[in-house]
Amino acid sequence: MPSSAAPVQAASVTDIWIEKGTPAFMKTVLALFSGGFATFALLYCVQPMMPLLSREFAINAAQSSLVLSVSTAMLAIGLLITGPISDRIGRKPVMVFALLCAALATLASAVMPTWETVLVSRALVGLSLSGLAAVAMTYLSEEIAPQHIGLAMGLYIGGNAIGGMCGRLISGVLIDFVSWHTALLVMGGLALVAALVFWRVLPESRNFRPQSLRPRRLLDGFVLHFKDAGLPWLFLEAFLLMGAFVTLFNYIGYRLLDGPYHMNQALVGLLSIVYLSGIYSSAQVGALADKLGRRRVFWASIVVMASGMLLTMATPLPLIIVGMLVFTFGFFGAHSVASSWIGRRALTAKGQASSLYLFSYYAGSSVAGTAGGVFWHLGGWNGIGLFIGGLLTIALLIALHLSRLPTKTA
Repeated sequence: MPSSAAPVQAASVTDIWIEKGTPAFMKTVLALFSGGFATFALLYCVQPMMPLLSREFAINAAQSSLVLSVSTAMLAIGLLITGPISDRIGRKPVMVFALLCAALATLASAVMPTWETVLVSRALVGLSLSGLAAVAMTYLSEEIAPQHIGLAMGLYIGGNAIGGMCGRLISGVLIDFVSWHTALLVMGGLALVAALVFWRVLPESRNFRPQSLRPRRLLDGFVLHFKDAGLPWLFLEAFLLMGAFVTLFNYIGYRLLDGPYHMNQALVGLLSIVYLSGIYSSAQVGALADKLGRRRVFWASIVVMASGMLLTMATPLPLIIVGMLVFTFGFFGAHSVASSWIGRRALTAKGQASSLYLFSYYAGSSVAGTAGGVFWHLGGWNGIGLFIGGLLTIALLIALHLSRLPTKTA
């Protein structure tokens, strides 16, 4: 540590936290909102394209899901690398570079001629996005005043929700009128704009302290987190909840394009508007957790998810749409609570803790998202319901266990 850092460490931490209502807070929220938007838009813009890709490349639903799963798998792997790198060289440089590379990789994927090269370019998108996904939560936990972390994290995740909605919505509607190549070019261009906003607006870190990249230090950090009574369970929750969420949206399009609904691709894409409930819940549930406690709000959010899943099992289309709304509301609420919980429970090596949480999160997307295709082929939507129901039952049991753990931080 350079000697010039000593006076900063000696200063009161409250003097350099970003407080709610200040210009710095607004800039931070806007920048992270833009970053979250770009991350989820680039990641999930291919989801509505899956039935179209199945036809164009003569592949089944499980194979088509790889266009998303390879991205989330590489993102998960990259999280284990980019988080520790940010602990050494800083948060903002890693995030800016990651967004720019992801946008460029998306533009490249639009001109790939074969299924194999599409998958390679999508893998690069996921690997690039790991740089923002691994660091954003850590940046917020370091810079935002503790009493406002829940709100700030919720607003960041709200950007994720809008990005996921717009990514699906824009590409889902566009591919009814233009080729999937053009749709990806549009998404890559929008991501470049978001990256520039992020770079210009995000305040520089004020509480960041460089850490060594020595392998032993990294290993000690990982071991420390897995010895914690709560963190490993939160990592598993990320796997289960994200796996359930992605499975539903991966295969709902196949259901609605088929009988008795026979919806067109544009209408299926428009259903991504259900993400609006996630945008609302991520901020509101995060703020509610600050008031009532994460323990109670977390398990209640999982119950909401399960209720939404049950509604989608009905045949009437209005009930299916309401179920998607409720399911999305519960998921983003639960994710908002768990994300802020990680930042409060990890006392050291916060970047590694965030990386492990998000590794599990995107591993769940990759593994469960593709595994759900097997249940779809075996049992249709009833098979999907059984699969998601199993994931949420385990998640609820873990949440109830977490609610009984002694508090580790103030």
